[in-house]
Amino acid sequence: MTPLLVIVGPTATGKSALAVECCLRLEGEIVSADSMQVYRHMDIGTAKPTPEERRGVAHHCIDLVEPDEEYSVARYKRDAEAAIADIYARGKLPMLCGGTGLYVKAVLYGLDLPIAAADWDLRKRLEDEARRLGAAGLHERLRQVDPQVAARIHPNNIRRVVRALEVFALTGRPMSSYHRLDHQPRPQYNVLAFGLNLPRAELYRRIDARVEAMMRRGLLEEVRWLLDHGYSEHLVAMKGLGYRQLALHLRREVDLHSAVYLIKRDTRHYARRQLTWFRAEPALRWLDLAAAGGPEAAANAICDAWRSKRA
Repeated sequence: MTPLLVIVGPTATGKSALAVECCLRLEGEIVSADSMQVYRHMDIGTAKPTPEERRGVAHHCIDLVEPDEEYSVARYKRDAEAAIADIYARGKLPMLCGGTGLYVKAVLYGLDLPIAAADWDLRKRLEDEARRLGAAGLHERLRQVDPQVAARIHPNNIRRVVRALEVFALTGRPMSSYHRLDHQPRPQYNVLAFGLNLPRAELYRRIDARVEAMMRRGLLEEVRWLLDHGYSEHLVAMKGLGYRQLALHLRREVDLHSAVYLIKRDTRHYARRQLTWFRAEPALRWLDLAAAGGPEAAANAICDAWRSKRA
């Protein structure tokens, strides 16, 4: 099987820099597994590595679509699989790196995913139904047709409830029959996968520092540019961390200090959800970066494990 090195973990653990260092040592190229980095014009808030940070290492599955384009897990799976095949065909090591758990799982296990395009009329009808019945009423409708997926989606997450009902209506199959998340399939690659972690206090310190660095780099101006160029704050892309909170500020609903606080708070919550997702992945070898002795030692450990696996 095609070899694949994987580095995942919560936001702000330094995945991208570590992946670049490993690629330089192992002659690899990076396939991003980040659901926000696929969007063009959204660089600061998505923490896309700059050209300097990439250090000459090729990155794939970044800047694929405009912020107002539909992009699905199924489409990502096709794009990532094509990138992995191309990297390997050129004699390089493909390295999957990111923090979007479903993207990673879709690639590792070749999950059968719904390819139904968005039906905007159907979505509007379902959203209207949610307003009439309430979020709980729409969630109950999902529970009746797909109890497995309904159990994993909070009733207030109307966007995901609507998408699951849309898939059922358009394909005749519940979303759970595609994701197959109730059992552990076999990887479709020869995988060595690492999960990065830090003590919680250090992780939160890094998250706060990164948000402050994003603000200094011009995140507010990036959000203002997107809104000024017609990208609605209601787009899926604009619901990303940093973008939705600063859109509230630009609407004068919160002051800037409060918006930055919300970004930090919501990013910490997101990091906890990422850890919960990845901890359920049995294939991961966990690396505590503090215990490992820092990024350099972690790169040594990953590269040595890869060379041992290939020996």
